[in-house]
Amino acid sequence: MPIIAISLYPGRTKEQKDAFARAVTDAAVQMLKTKPEHIIITYDERPKEDWYMAGNPL
Repeated sequence: MPIIAISLYPGRTKEQKDAFARAVTDAAVQMLKTKPEHIIITYDERPKEDWYMAGNPL
């Protein structure tokens, strides 16, 4: 059962997250040869000030 965790900045609408989850699910089903009901998508929304790359804020 694939669990796909997506990290992003807050601010997307429910409709945007729903559509993205459907698209990711469709891609996972096709590429991983599994059933849609076996795919779990989670969103982890964190403010931009909590994101760093190479030790520096983004």
